[in-house]
Amino acid sequence: MLQDATKLTQRLRFLVEEPQHTIPDVFVWLLSNNKRVAYARVRARDLLYSSNQEARGVECGKIITLFLKPPGKRVAGLSVQAKLDVYLWLGTCSDSSFMLQDLPAGFSPATGGADASSPPTHLVCPEHHKFQLRCHMYQARGLIAADASGLSDPFARVTFLSHSQTTNIISQTLSPTWNQCLLMTPLVVSGDLLHIKEEPPRVIVEVYDDDALGKAEYLGATVAVPEVRLSSEQYTPPNLQYSPLHYGSLSGGDLLAAFELLQIPQSREQSLPPLEEQEGGIYSVPANIRPVLSTYRIEVLFWGLRELKKVQFLSVDRPQVFIECAGKTLRSSVIQKYKSNPNFTTLVDAIELELPENEHLHPPLSITVVDWRAFGRSTLVGNHVINNLRAYKYHPPPALPAPKQTHKPSRAAYTPGPSPPPETQSPEGVSQLDGETSSTVVTTDQDVLITVEDDPPPPAPPPPPPPPPEPPTLKRETRRKRDTKTTGTRGRSTKRKKRTIADESAESVIDWWSKYYASVEKQAKQKDGSLFPQVFEKALPYHSLLNDGIDSLVSSQSDGDKKKPKPKGTVVQTHGVPAKLATLKLYSKELESEFGPFDDWVKTYELFRGKANEEEGANEERFVGKFKGRFCLYKLPEHETEDGDKLADTGHFRVTRGIPPNTQVQVLIRVYIVSASNLHPADPDGKADPYIVLRLGKNEIKDRDNYIPKQLNPVFGRSFEMQATFPQESLLSVVIYDFDLVGGDDLMGETRIDLENRFYSRHRATCGLPLSTVLKVTMPGETV
Repeated sequence: MLQDATKLTQRLRFLVEEPQHTIPDVFVWLLSNNKRVAYARVRARDLLYSSNQEARGVECGKIITLFLKPPGKRVAGLSVQAKLDVYLWLGTCSDSSFMLQDLPAGFSPATGGADASSPPTHLVCPEHHKFQLRCHMYQARGLIAADASGLSDPFARVTFLSHSQTTNIISQTLSPTWNQCLLMTPLVVSGDLLHIKEEPPRVIVEVYDDDALGKAEYLGATVAVPEVRLSSEQYTPPNLQYSPLHYGSLSGGDLLAAFELLQIPQSREQSLPPLEEQEGGIYSVPANIRPVLSTYRIEVLFWGLRELKKVQFLSVDRPQVFIECAGKTLRSSVIQKYKSNPNFTTLVDAIELELPENEHLHPPLSITVVDWRAFGRSTLVGNHVINNLRAYKYHPPPALPAPKQTHKPSRAAYTPGPSPPPETQSPEGVSQLDGETSSTVVTTDQDVLITVEDDPPPPAPPPPPPPPPEPPTLKRETRRKRDTKTTGTRGRSTKRKKRTIADESAESVIDWWSKYYASVEKQAKQKDGSLFPQVFEKALPYHSLLNDGIDSLVSSQSDGDKKKPKPKGTVVQTHGVPAKLATLKLYSKELESEFGPFDDWVKTYELFRGKANEEEGANEERFVGKFKGRFCLYKLPEHETEDGDKLADTGHFRVTRGIPPNTQVQVLIRVYIVSASNLHPADPDGKADPYIVLRLGKNEIKDRDNYIPKQLNPVFGRSFEMQATFPQESLLSVVIYDFDLVGGDDLMGETRIDLENRFYSRHRATCGLPLSTVLKVTMPGETV
């Protein structure tokens, strides 16, 4: 039902957008010397009047704020040309009498016009009030990089009615802390007091980057609603709140500020709450508005740097990481030779910070990477800003349950008599750990529990998947005759019967590909009821394989029924996969998206450098490398704040729990490539001849001889093996090329896999292990 409601909602949204407007939109133009300077466009349906409140436009009869933009082609920069507060109404001539019924209280049309039926030329408001606006500008986070270094020199400009003021300039940062209060007084606001309190004028905040040799560059803007305090009300300080900054279609960061509009009483401004004045006539944010601070400790795990690009045409050789938060900086050790070992020698360090108790007001954390060069010079490589520190808050592990004393029954001794009723044990009478496989028998008061312990076989390396079978048909073999002696006995024998090659060949062979195709059918049925997914729609040679192969495994027939002949190329609907057929779990997306993305030990942070813009693919051009690390934030108790450095000296860090050493590791890598789907055509006939290329460090494997001709959904069934050393060789590139006899081969696609993340992840130990092992497939209608 939820899916049907979602489809209906999407349908309604599609019908609302008319391809051809029946009523033209409204344009508001700004003229200067009879020249069109800027404009704003308002949709007609948002202003259309209707006697039915539900059918009326959302902006009809309301004062709205419009930001004007220059006409013509898009110009460099996204700065606001002008801001207008307008009252718009659109309706039929018969409804013109309702034009001014939604005017704010206190406003009335001017009388004495030439035509009483025509709209008034201006409005009159005899009621005026004096106010004072206080803009508490505390800090901002996640601003857009405007300089070539990847940083900015931001300052904020606040506009209210006809007044404007700016904050100080904070150099080379994306997370400035102004801690400044801008004061605008006196302000004359027209209208009724109750209406001003309910619908106060909006505050416009624009953030710019200061350039010493040019014009300030626009970084984003936001609209805020001030809190109105009338003179008859008791004063309460406002709360700091984050407001999103917008830079065109991009997010320009967040602004932490508070705005209050205070009515000036008849006894003048002296009765207003006082402000804290600093040097130079600059007011700071009052103490009752600033967030309450507490002592926190943040532990940083410095693992290593990856994929660092050249800076100023020179390779990065001696990088160092700076962690900056709340005005304090933590430095990592310097990597002496990046190409030989990109990991840090000092793994963990910690720093104490004064952070707000309210987690929503935590300042951002900045990761900056510099490269130390000759003569003590340092060059900025890139940076990354973390806006949400709550994600790194330390959560203590859950307490382990108290061990329970279990009495195991003796293997030889037996005491007859009724057994006591079970209290906390399972019905089988035995507890089984996760991952164990054992045979359990339900015990009664007349049975003896016998436990047989078998030595587990030594683990064998996973064999590569066999090549895909040709489209031949898998035939159903005759069922074996059951041993009448085994079925006639009451108990189950504890000895294992040796399986011979003849016994295995007599059963239905359940190989890897059979499980794979059965899993494809099962997943497709669970998704939308179709038999085959989209990937096999054009793979006609495999339809017969799926048809006959899956039918031989999962179709239900009673003993003695004969198989009916089926026409070739048809798909037969089966009754589903038997419950005892071991299927595979197929993932339709990257494993990194499913397991999030193997960052349970360390996280990977992308580093950027240069100016940010709205162009597609701009982040790829600004990408300069990756930092691998981990953060742990926790609040210090009051008695530990004085001895904060002692904990760091002892080497007991919470962030290193469960973290292996970051030394070099020799690994053996096996790559299994099953198939590819929906490849783009690379030949004039609309097909392609794909083959596989693997790259890992300086090693490259080309499987050009085993290309698959004329196929966009190839089934490779290939396995490759190579050796590597972590962390130098940790990024595996799987590339698909199109085979061409004449000329160079065309690149069809590429994906990159971080093997180091998968190697150290806790998911690696269970990846690929079956949840259950099936030695024989039981068809519906059979008994064991």
